[in-house]
Amino acid sequence: MEGKLYKGQDYKTEFQPRDYLKTFCAFDSGTVAENEILKFNLNNLFETFSPGGIGGDILIDVGTGPTIYQLISACEAFREIIMSDYSELNLREVDKWLKKDPGAYDWSPAMQYVCGLEGDRSKWQEKEARLRRTVTRLLTCDVNQPRPLGSAQVPAADCVLSLLALECACQDADTYQAAIQNLVGLLKPGGHLVTSVALRCREYMVGSRKFFGLSLEKETVEKAVQEAARC
Repeated sequence: MEGKLYKGQDYKTEFQPRDYLKTFCAFDSGTVAENEILKFNLNNLFETFSPGGIGGDILIDVGTGPTIYQLISACEAFREIIMSDYSELNLREVDKWLKKDPGAYDWSPAMQYVCGLEGDRSKWQEKEARLRRTVTRLLTCDVNQPRPLGSAQVPAADCVLSLLALECACQDADTYQAAIQNLVGLLKPGGHLVTSVALRCREYMVGSRKFFGLSLEKETVEKAVQEAARC
């Protein structure tokens, strides 16, 4: 139906990973706006996970989507990375890259960009190998559940990362606040929640399909994180 707004369970059947990658992750061949968003995230994640920043044994990426770019810097800072998403289609797309499937998405431009931030773009293949070694599990998740990873036996994490995901999964401010609390519940004492949010985004396009986005204000996000930290 033309003009339909997809949300919730629609992500399991209507969200096409390749359409998303083409729109938001094409790097230098995509639109200027999307390229700048991607580079902005890569720059900030590089700073977050650089030596002296956040690190530890286990990082859980919640709302992975069909992407791996958010973990390029993190793989240097953690012994183990667990990836998770609501959509099996997204997890299959990630699995193709992890297994070096010939049809996997080409992340080499993002790898080279991050290696350039580190000082040597030529080491991008070593970076790919390290990330593949560091990712140990792909799990399904639902941030609206008190146990976002369901029955999976997962140790408490040093860091939970959720990039541009919760505003797509939560229907209102109350469910967003609850989702933040659910993610904090995956952390060990003293662990870190790292999140990136698209503020005031009511919808976004993936191919020809329009998906719901929860319009959030900065103050709403800050309040949710602060209240979760106090619990």
